Amino acid sequence: MVKREKMDNKQFAAELETRTLKFGVSIIRLSARSPGGPESTVIRHQMTKSGTSIGANYREANRARSRADFRNKIKICESESSETKYWLEIIIGTELLSREEVMKEYNECSELLAIFTSIGKNS
Repeated sequence: MVKREKMDNKQFAAELETRTLKFGVSIIRLSARSPGGPESTVIRHQMTKSGTSIGANYREANRARSRADFRNKIKICESESSETKYWLEIIIGTELLSREEVMKEYNECSELLAIFTSIGKNS
């Protein structure tokens, strides 16, 4: 069993900023791998917007002017995570990409949604 050091809030925030940035890059790459066509173009655009918005809004939350501003931006992160998960489910459901091709991003998105839901409830 590996012992983990307890992170302080600044360390956690920095690691989550990095994680959401990597997720945004991963979403852009997934979008680039998706097939063309008018329907998939709309889906890719929506997924890319919401998937990259998570990290942008989290970065802004860490620079919030007030506690209320922080909570509001965290709620946006939660909402954008939920929306991104929806678009990933649409991609799987319409078979634009296989479940296997999407699972890495889907699992990470699910974890980010859980994190932002927890932060929102505790802030």
